Amino acid sequence: MNDSSWGAPPQAGYWGPSDQGPAQGAAPAGPAYDTHNAQQTRPMPIVPDVPAHGGDQDDDRGAAVSGGPLFRDETPSTPPHRAPSHHQPQPQHQPHPQPQSQEPMSSASEPASAPQKKNAGRDLGAAIGVGVALGAVIVVSLFVVKAVFVGVIAVAVVVGLWELTSRLQERKSIKAPLVPLALGGAAMVVAGYVRGAEGAWVAMALTALAVLVWRMTEPPDGYLKDVTAGVFAAFYIPFLATFVAMMLTADDGAKRVLTFLALAVVSDTGAYAVGWRFGKHKLAPRISPGKTREGLLGAVAFAMVAGALFMQFLIEDGTWWQGLLMGLAVAVTATLGDLGESMIKRDLGIKDMGTLLPGHGGIMDRLDSLLPTAPVVWLLMVIFVGSG
Repeated sequence: MNDSSWGAPPQAGYWGPSDQGPAQGAAPAGPAYDTHNAQQTRPMPIVPDVPAHGGDQDDDRGAAVSGGPLFRDETPSTPPHRAPSHHQPQPQHQPHPQPQSQEPMSSASEPASAPQKKNAGRDLGAAIGVGVALGAVIVVSLFVVKAVFVGVIAVAVVVGLWELTSRLQERKSIKAPLVPLALGGAAMVVAGYVRGAEGAWVAMALTALAVLVWRMTEPPDGYLKDVTAGVFAAFYIPFLATFVAMMLTADDGAKRVLTFLALAVVSDTGAYAVGWRFGKHKLAPRISPGKTREGLLGAVAFAMVAGALFMQFLIEDGTWWQGLLMGLAVAVTATLGDLGESMIKRDLGIKDMGTLLPGHGGIMDRLDSLLPTAPVVWLLMVIFVGSG
C-alpha cells in the first residue's frame, strides 16, 4: 500500500529535509521547532509493507493490516515526544506508533459476511397453534348451530373495533366512540343474518347516527375527525363482516362460509410460501415491503385451484370454472385488504393492531384480508348458484 492511499502526497518539510527543522528521522530540535511545525504538519503513519495477494493479510478480502488503522480516512493522534537521552544513541528512523482503532478489526480467518437465512418475522409455532384453535372454534360453531357462529362474528367485530379505536386514540389522538360502535356493530351482524342486506343497511345508518350523537356529549374540539373515524370504523369492520352472516342464511350457508374462509386462508398461504421462496420483486414497497409480485402470483394460483375444487365438490350446482373465477377474485381482494390495513398501520406507525393472538398480532391482523373479501364472495355466490 502506497502513501497516497492514506491521504495527500507528502510535502516539502513534511517527510524530507527542510530549512525549518532537522532532516528526516532526526530527533526534534527543541520546543520552538515543535511549536512552529505542529501548526503546519500532522504526522502520518508509516505503513509496513504487506504481502501480495495470497498472503495472510489480503486487503481485497477485507482483512485488516496489523497495527494500522481500520479505515483509510482515520487520522492518527500525535504521539508524545520524549526528551533525548545523552546515554543512548537515537535511532536513525523512529516510526510513529500506530493508533489503536476504536472498532474491532475483522480477522482474515472470518468470512466477510455470513449468509443470512430468510425469516418469516413471527413465531411460526405459535401462529400455527392459534390458527388451528381458531379453525376448530369456527368449524364447530359453523356446523353445529348457525346462531353460535353469528355470535362468533359479533365477538370478533367488537374486539376488532376495540383494537382499531384504541390505536387511533394512542397514535393520533382520535377518539372514535367505542360504545355506540360496539353495540351498533353487533346489532349490524345480527340484523344482516335476520333481515338480510336491508337489515344491514338500516343498522349501519343507525350506528352512524349514534356515533354522531354520542360524540356531542364531549367538547367540540376534534368532533369532525372523531365522528369521521367512527363512521369509517363502522363501515370497515361490522358492515363488511355482515356479509359473512348473510352468506350463512342460505340452505348450504355453512358450506359457503367454509369455502369463503378456506379460499382466503389458501390465498394467504400461497402468497407466503411462494413469496418466501421465490419472491424478488416488491409488490408495494412503500406500503408492505414484505409482499412480492411472485407472492401475489402464488396467491392467485393456490386460490384458483382451491376454488375450483370447492365449487365443484362442495357447493351444490357449482362448477369448477366458477371456482377459478372466485379464487382469482379472492386472491385479489384479500391482497388489497391486507395492503389497506398495512396503510392504516403505516399511518399509525405500528406493526400490529394488537397482541391478542400470539404469532398473528391482533384480531384485525387476521380480519384484514377477510373483511373486503366477504362481500365479493357473497355476490359471486348469489350470481353463480343463487341466494339459496
